[in-house]
Amino acid sequence: MRKVVLILLFVACKIAVAQSFELSGKDTINVTDATGKKQGKWVVTNATLHKPCYTDDQVVEEGKYIDSKKTGPWKEYYCNKNIKSVITYENNRPSGYAKMYNENGKIKEEGMWKNNRWIGDYKLYYDNGQVQQAFKFNASGKREGPQVYYHENGQVMIEGNWAEGKEAGELKEYYPNGDIKSIKNFSDGNIDPAKTKTFEPKKPIVAPKPEEVVAAPPIIPKKDEKDNLGKPFNGEGHWTLYNSNRQITKDGTFSKSRLMDGKVYYYDSDGILNRIAVYKDGKYVGDAVVEDK
Repeated sequence: MRKVVLILLFVACKIAVAQSFELSGKDTINVTDATGKKQGKWVVTNATLHKPCYTDDQVVEEGKYIDSKKTGPWKEYYCNKNIKSVITYENNRPSGYAKMYNENGKIKEEGMWKNNRWIGDYKLYYDNGQVQQAFKFNASGKREGPQVYYHENGQVMIEGNWAEGKEAGELKEYYPNGDIKSIKNFSDGNIDPAKTKTFEPKKPIVAPKPEEVVAAPPIIPKKDEKDNLGKPFNGEGHWTLYNSNRQITKDGTFSKSRLMDGKVYYYDSDGILNRIAVYKDGKYVGDAVVEDK
């Protein structure tokens, strides 16, 4: 009985302290407890991160901590203040709904992320906001069930079924004008040539406008970024750069300080790798899978 009373008194005390905090008007953001652990809502500005193109008072990310572990939705921002991502965390690891955006504010991809893989419904978008891929993943992160690819004009490109990450059964491919292009049959990912049919388009196909080539932004290493020999970055040739924590930050071939072929590694404020951007021929082509280590 005495133990129950002590527990109730402790809870009441915690509530009273929280209420007095609110009544006193004190800031409850960016709080650490008596043991030095981060608790509650945190707003991380560039004053502590020193990222290029952000001002010191600009918010880079915000969310909730429990015992210094990210919990629930966390927002990250581009230096133009547009939202970069909304990622749900569990025990300091991405686990739950995740939504990523392009720098112009348009959605890039969304779905459920768990154990470093997509599960359930997932969508990838073109730069114009049109859905590019509508996939379904099983609990193991393998495509399962109906899968659809789209042309940039919104027409279906490919539709079919997958089982354990492999094509299974009939798969249809379409021209950008909506006409059927081919019908193929698969078993365990293997195509049956005897059951493949191809078709010519019935309606004219309007050629899409040529894609504008956008060069990769120039890479400006931070003061603490060096190669494994400590040489200063000169912007030419192959470089592998590391931060002060000896974590790899950039790896690839550069020309005039622009990353032509390689990867850029991004870490959150706790030093956890959360994104790997891939560049090819001087253009960003997508993100690599972040392996759980």
